[in-house]
Amino acid sequence: MNILFLCTSNIQRSKTAEELFRAANNNHQYKSAGFSEKYVSKADSTLCTGEMLQWADQVYVFEEQHIERIQKHTGDVYLPKISNLDISDDYQYFERDLYYSCLRGLS
Repeated sequence: MNILFLCTSNIQRSKTAEELFRAANNNHQYKSAGFSEKYVSKADSTLCTGEMLQWADQVYVFEEQHIERIQKHTGDVYLPKISNLDISDDYQYFERDLYYSCLRGLS
C-alpha cells in the first residue's frame, strides 16, 4: 500500500508520521509532503503534487483545511482515500506528544 502524509510545510507532522511508520512497517511505501509552497520552499522540504495524490492508496492529513485544499484543487476525486488525523501544528519534529498523537490517530 502507498501511504501519503500531508501537512502544511512537511517539517514537523507529516515528516514525523512518514518516518515513524516507515520504521514500524516496511510492508508499505510512505511519502510525506506539504501544501504551502512558501513554507516548503523555505524549509527545502517536499511540496505536494497531483502525482503524489494519484500514487497514494491512503492519504492522511492533519487538519480539515488540508482536505478543503485538496478538494479546492482536485474536486472530490481523492476524498475517499483521505483521513484526517486532526493533529494541530503545535509540535516539533518527532516530539513525543506528536509521536503518540500520530499513533492514536492511525489506530
